[in-house]
Amino acid sequence: MGINTERDIEANLQIGPTDQGMVRLFVEADNLEIPMDFDPEEAEEIADEIRAAAQAARAVKR
Repeated sequence: MGINTERDIEANLQIGPTDQGMVRLFVEADNLEIPMDFDPEEAEEIADEIRAAAQAARAVKR
């Protein structure tokens, strides 16, 4: 399975700060919960990567 492999899985994504000063991405699907904590700098890097991917995806759709 890779980034271009489609899957028919429904999942929820929550993003927010923790009481420990981290940024948590929380993924929930079926009976699985995945909490991923990042320090603020890492979270900003991830946000930059998401923005770059969105820009690249727009270019593909044209």
